[in-house]
Formats: sequence, structure tokens, C-alpha cells
Amino acid sequence: MITDFKNQNTPIDIEIVRGKIEASGVPSIGNGTIREIVKIVNEIQQASGQKFIRMEMGVPGLSPPEVGINGEMEALKSGVASKYPMLEGILPLKKEASRFIKMFMDVDVPQECCIPTVGSMQGGYATFMMLGNLDERKNTILFLDPGFPVQKQQMNVLGQKYEAFDVYNHRGDKLEAKLESFCSKGNISGILYSNPNNPSWICFTDDELQTIAKIADKYDIIVIEDLAYFAMDFRKDLSMPGKPPFQATIARYTENYILLISSSKAFSYAGQRVGILAISPELYERRYPCLKERFGSDRFGYTLIYKILYSFSSGTSHSAQYGLAAMLKAANDGEFNFVESVRVYGERAVAIKALFKDAGFDIVYSMDLDEELGDGFYFTVSFTGMTGAELVERLLYYGISAIALSGTGSEREGMRVCMSQIGSDEFDTLKVRLEQFGRDYSD
Repeated sequence: MITDFKNQNTPIDIEIVRGKIEASGVPSIGNGTIREIVKIVNEIQQASGQKFIRMEMGVPGLSPPEVGINGEMEALKSGVASKYPMLEGILPLKKEASRFIKMFMDVDVPQECCIPTVGSMQGGYATFMMLGNLDERKNTILFLDPGFPVQKQQMNVLGQKYEAFDVYNHRGDKLEAKLESFCSKGNISGILYSNPNNPSWICFTDDELQTIAKIADKYDIIVIEDLAYFAMDFRKDLSMPGKPPFQATIARYTENYILLISSSKAFSYAGQRVGILAISPELYERRYPCLKERFGSDRFGYTLIYKILYSFSSGTSHSAQYGLAAMLKAANDGEFNFVESVRVYGERAVAIKALFKDAGFDIVYSMDLDEELGDGFYFTVSFTGMTGAELVERLLYYGISAIALSGTGSEREGMRVCMSQIGSDEFDTLKVRLEQFGRDYSD
């Protein structure tokens, strides 16, 4: 725990923050998980009466779309709450999910291969379990970091192995050799990445996706594409259904893919815990002898739905499926521009990034190959002379909360800044607190 301060007069009382850190029992709060940071900040706020600028958790800061709410309310009024949902999902959602993938990704995935899950986190967890049981020689997932820390926690809970590398220094022409160095060993069952990336916000190009697909096909590896921030690369207008440009995807270049499509960020529907797990039709029908031995069925898609997802939660919330189906239909029909509804995150990023820079912070991941990084849901910052963990802990005394990059698999020091919970009415407070921090700790 940090005990030295250049200025004892911090925006949040030092003794309150110190006391809550000690009471938390977390060995290094600066390296704490997202939920550990959330918990301690809630406690400090309650004890101090001072409101924090919350940057630690990717919670949507926008109201859910009316079309989704109305779709779910109509379903509830019709009595779906008393009925178990079918494990494979309701037909309206499966149909609209298939259409959505075609309209906004220009990829054909049959509705049979589109399965609702209790958020993308459940979809990822089920996928990790599947991939760990396909081939006894392949027992490891490769993470293209930085990434979402909880996915590695899921691997730990499952007792499965993973390897990882920070992809930032291995982009473009360097990517193939780096992937080869891991995949040629023969133990990699899957490759996972997010696109746009959480937390760096880099976006893989089509050339890079083709490289990943090439390696996946060469070594028979399944690619898991986490689309938590679907179409949120605001440098391009990805909002028009059926018209290019489309959301970049591995699905154009290989049959060995699984897509995790979230409703949490792009549709501001995080609380209903509903997402889509989309499997390539070829992989859906593929048969694996090891699955037969472990689960009693060898068909990939069938086993995923009726053996694994069934055992998790016996289906995905019935009414939430109708809400998501309504939003997807409205987007597919051109009646709801879901991208425009979340573009405000990029606008916030421009303003908030400027406040950090003016206070003496540096941007950690600043370039996307030869382009300037886009502005979106996250960006990353560092402060000279501090590790990411130290920066996160010190900022708690200034009423600012975030998570360290170390937990995301980044090789760089710094922290992740999330836009979603910061309203424009908080910009002045953030400015004052950052400026004081900069004065207190600049050499």
C-alpha cells in the first residue's frame, strides 16, 4: 500500500481511502480486479460523501433503446416469464441475428448457428469449455492481448491453460511470425481477441485477419472473435444495413470461427445479460470423437447447446431474447441506427483524452498501425515515473477510479480509461482533480 504523498490535501480524505484499502484485504489494490475496484470505490464514496469519476468498469452510460424495452415488455405481458425458453433460442431472435450478421458483417451464418447466451461472457465460457475438450493434444487458448481480464479468470476457473502476448508490437507483417511461434507447437486449440480491442482500442485490419485465418487453418485452430464493441470503430460509418463498409471479421477468411456478439455496449442492454454466440456452419456440423467420449455426442453445435449451455442456465432469459430480437430487427430494417446512438462515447473520448494530456499524462496505445488511434469506449494513459498499479492506487485519493493495464495482459505500464460513466457535467471536476494530480506529482 502507498504511504508517501507529496500533498496530504487530496480531494478525498487520505485516512478514509487508506482505511478502506487496508480493510479490503486486497494485497495490491492498484492491481485489483474490476469488481474489486468497484467495491472499494463504492465504500469510499459512502464513507466520504464524495462522488468519484468512475472509469474502472465498462458499464453503458446510455439509456437502453425503447424498441428493446417495448419488445421485452410485450413478451412479458404475453406470459413468457412462466415458460422455459428453448435452449437453442427463440426463432425471432435466431432469424434476426442471422440477418444482422449478414447486414452488418456481410457474412452468411444460418439462424440454426446463432445461439443466445447469458451475455457474451457465458458464450466465451462455454466456448472455452468446448475447445478444451476437442482434442487432448490441444489444451491451450492463445490470447492476443491486451484483453478483457475476466476471460483469463474463466480459464482459471475451468482449470485450463492459456498463453498470451501483447499484440501491439507484432502488428502487420510481424503478426504471422509471432503467431507461428505459438501455434507451431501443436497445443493451441483456440485464438481469442477483441475487435475493437479492449482496452487499447486498436482494430485489426483485413490483412491481419487474413493472417490469423491462415494460421488457424494451417494448424486447425478455432478463432474466437469477441465483438463486444460491435461497429464502434467510429473512423468508419458502419451503421448502414446491407451497405459497405462492414464490421471487419475473421469470418470472411476461415470456416474455423466463433463470433461473440454482445448487446451490452452497442445496444446499451448490459443489465439483461443477453448476447449471441454465432458458429460457422461448417464448425457447427463438425464432429469430434473426444466430444463423444466426454459428453455423449460428437457434433460441435449440438454438444455446445444441449450439453454445455443447458447445464449452465437452462437457457437465456426468455423476455430478454425478445428485447434483443426487436432491436436487431429494427437495425436490420434500417429503423434504428444503433451506431449513431453510441457515437457519443467517441465524442467523450476526445474531450477526456485532452484533459489527461493537459494534466501531464501520456497516451499508452496511441497508434493503430500507421493511423492515429480511433476514439471510442476506452483509451489508455500513463504517468511518468509510476507503474500502472501505483497510478491506479494514487488516483483513488483524487476521486478517480480505473484499472491497471497489467491485468489486461499489456506489456506496458498505465491504466485503462473508460468513457461510459463520465457525463459532460463531470468534465470540470475531472479537470480540477487531474490538474492537482499533475501538479502534485510532476517533477
